[in-house]
Amino acid sequence: ITCLVMYLFAEFDDAANLLAANPDATTISIDEPVEIPKNQHSRLQEPGREEDDELLGTDDSDKTELLAGQKKSAPFWTFEYYQTFFDVDTYQVLDRIKGSVFPVPGKNFVRLYVRSNPDLYGPFWICATLVFTIAVSGNLSNFFIHLGKPTYHYVPEFRKVSIAATTIYAYAWLVPLALWGFLMWRNSKVMNIVSYSFLEIVCVYGYSLFIYIPTAILWIIPQKVVRWVLVVFSLCLSGSVLVMTFWPAVRDDNRRIAVATVAAILLLHALLAVGCLAYFFDAPELDFPAPVIPAHNGTTVVTKSH
Repeated sequence: ITCLVMYLFAEFDDAANLLAANPDATTISIDEPVEIPKNQHSRLQEPGREEDDELLGTDDSDKTELLAGQKKSAPFWTFEYYQTFFDVDTYQVLDRIKGSVFPVPGKNFVRLYVRSNPDLYGPFWICATLVFTIAVSGNLSNFFIHLGKPTYHYVPEFRKVSIAATTIYAYAWLVPLALWGFLMWRNSKVMNIVSYSFLEIVCVYGYSLFIYIPTAILWIIPQKVVRWVLVVFSLCLSGSVLVMTFWPAVRDDNRRIAVATVAAILLLHALLAVGCLAYFFDAPELDFPAPVIPAHNGTTVVTKSH
C-alpha cells in the first residue's frame, strides 16, 4: 500500500510539473461529455430542404405536431378540447387576414401562418360576417336599383340571410372535408403527397373568404361591369392563396390528377363568388302582366305592376 501511495504522488508531481511548464495545455476528463458543435448539423442540411421538411411534416414539424397533440389531448366531448381551436390573439388573426389578402408568390400560407397554431376563430367570424354582408348588401342593391319607381315597395328579404349562411358555411366545411379526404387517399398511393390536417384546410379556406367581405360591400354599385371586375380581382387574390397552398400537396402526384385537383379547387371557388353575385345582386327583375280593371263607364284601366 505504501508503494502504491508513493507511486500516485509521483504521478501527481509529474502532472503538476507539466502544467507549470505549459499552462495552456488542455486536459480531458472522463466525466465531461464530448460536445458536438451546434452548427455541424446545420452544415449537413441542404439549402432549401427546411421548407420541404416543413411541408412534408418531418424534423421540426414532427415536434410541432407532437406538441400540438399534447396540447389537444383533452377528450373531444369536453369544452377544453374545442377551446384550443380558438386560442389565438388579435395579432395572429390580423397576420393571417393580411396573408390571405396580400399573398406572397412562392410562399405557403399553411407554413407561414397556420401550422404553428391552426384556429377556427377567424374562419367562423369571417364566414359569419360574409353572410350578413352579402344579405344586407343584396337588399340594399335591390333597393337602389328600384329607387324612384312609384310602383316599387321595398320589403326586406330576410330569407337571404339563411340562404347565404347555408351556402357559405357548407362551402367552408364540406369542400375542405372532401379535399382532406382526397389528400388522405392520395397519400396512401403516393408517398410524397403532403399531409394537411382537416383543421389546417378549414383554416385556409376560411381566411381565403375574407376578400369577399369588402367585395360584397362594393357590389352595391349598380354597374355590372364594376361588379364583374371586382369578382375577377377577388378570385385572383383568394384563388392564388389556395393554389400556392395546395399545389405543393399534389405536385408529386400524377400530372393530370394534380392539375385536375387544382382546377377543381379554383372552379368551386369561382362558382361560389359568381353564384352569390348572380343570386343576391344580379337577380332578374320579374315583370308580371298588368291587370285589366274594368271601369264603370265601359272603359278599361290598365295598371302597371312589377
